[in-house]
Amino acid sequence: MKTEDGNTNTKKPASAKKDEVVIHAKGLKKGFGEKEVLKNITFDLKRSENMVVLGRSGSGKSVTIQCIVGMLKPDGGDLTVFGENVAGMNDNELKQLRIKIGFLFQSGALYDSMTVRENLEFPLTRVLKIKDQADIDQRVEDVLDGVGLMDAVDKLPSDLSGGMRKRVGLARTLIVKPEIMLYDEPTTGLDPITSREISELILNMQKKYKTSSIIITHDMECARITADRIVVMEDGEYIAEGSYKELQKSDNKIVKSFFSETI
Repeated sequence: MKTEDGNTNTKKPASAKKDEVVIHAKGLKKGFGEKEVLKNITFDLKRSENMVVLGRSGSGKSVTIQCIVGMLKPDGGDLTVFGENVAGMNDNELKQLRIKIGFLFQSGALYDSMTVRENLEFPLTRVLKIKDQADIDQRVEDVLDGVGLMDAVDKLPSDLSGGMRKRVGLARTLIVKPEIMLYDEPTTGLDPITSREISELILNMQKKYKTSSIIITHDMECARITADRIVVMEDGEYIAEGSYKELQKSDNKIVKSFFSETI
């Protein structure tokens, strides 16, 4: 398209980035010995979208996200992140990819011997190689303010509640400003009130940082609050997809089992 001065306008429409696919999987397969864990996983994750994956234990939910970050190599199918084939990446390329992907583990994976401040400074100095202390301090303050934990900056993880540790874990992941977030059972082990707070925080962080997220959970309240879209996994495959309200009306017995306690 030409502008009035005759130059070519190469700027994409505003909707183009929103519809951008950041993770593409087609026919993804992964097995361990004779056990086929992923049989035929196909999905697209779009820019700024929250996709929740529901599934019983052992259905392959965590294996999928481990393939996304290159921790595991698929046995078959296609998997691209930001248009690049993950399985074909070398160690340096994987390292660069992982800077763009935040991975929140169930435990929060904090260093017990470090204060909250030191836990947050670690990825800034070791991963991003930032040396300006003023910049580091500002980033720590901003991300802790975002998760509501400024008062805990000099505390050790052992001094924090389970919900607070989850918040610090999320802050440490978000401090490097990843474009994709992968949440592995983010509300496991938390009481209902704290689980809801973490779920709402995930939603707020999506809006603030415009991240694209995959959220693995069996917590239906977490799914209801955070999901733009839900996929249900069973025996290594996705068997249903839709919004929370759409799946709540499903006649599929496996899908209904997840919603039985919420109706």
